Amino acid sequence: MLPWKRPWRRTFRPRSAALLLAAALTFAAPAATAQAQAPSSGWNNCSCKPSAAHPRPVVLVHGTFGNSVDNWLALAPYLAGRGYCVYSLDYGQLPGVPLFHGLGPIDKSASQLAAFVDTVLASTGAAEADLVGHSQGGMMPRYYLKFLGGAAKVNALVGLAPDNHGTTLSGLTKLLPYFPGAEDLLSAATPGLADQIAGSPFLTRLNEGGDTVPGVRYTVIATKYDEVATPYRSQFLDGPDVRNVVVQDLCPADLSEHVAIGLLDRVAFHEVANALDPAHATPTTCASALN
Repeated sequence: MLPWKRPWRRTFRPRSAALLLAAALTFAAPAATAQAQAPSSGWNNCSCKPSAAHPRPVVLVHGTFGNSVDNWLALAPYLAGRGYCVYSLDYGQLPGVPLFHGLGPIDKSASQLAAFVDTVLASTGAAEADLVGHSQGGMMPRYYLKFLGGAAKVNALVGLAPDNHGTTLSGLTKLLPYFPGAEDLLSAATPGLADQIAGSPFLTRLNEGGDTVPGVRYTVIATKYDEVATPYRSQFLDGPDVRNVVVQDLCPADLSEHVAIGLLDRVAFHEVANALDPAHATPTTCASALN
């Protein structure tokens, strides 16, 4: 069976000024009222076999403070309904924090992703997978691709509001040096958050020598109203086989911000479908929200 978990229903209460800042860094807050039911057919379904039309399974990678269910209550059924075998995982768990994930060191989280992709490929018999991630989940897989051999097992990476070059959190991270000990406490208590701050050692290593690796197609789907992964253009990647898109360029009426673009924006979802199957892509417009 695939290693996905039923999230617990407990509240995480920050106990320090640094953890209060961590709470503000909610890259993908889960839906508070979501029910953690077993997903429908095609979502974490061990018996799903990819079709000729969609030969690669899709692995969904949640964001910080997210989990394998709540982050994907809209996108997973959207893709499964289009004939994809869809899977999601939990990663980056910290002891004593059973609901919110993506807080552990990102290099360790990438190792968890690597193991999960191997499980999915073994279950489906596919040679490669496609990855779709929100926020940290759109950036963390690049470590897997670059340093853990993932490029040989992944066809495409689609990032929804990924913090590819870190975040300033609308300038808030620049205040950390003014609070003695805050940076050290943040790194010790929630290393996954510290890794995502613009200029962190993790991001310096990740982006050194280029944003991409050969053999993988990259798509970044951003919103200009992003208040978390800021500035929003820092999400973009440079390199071959890269497409960077802002949803407002496709639908000016789209008001989605950082969380909404990953949880419920069907304009963004349509772009995800296009990225997964570019040979059959159709124009994304405001009308795509009705599809």
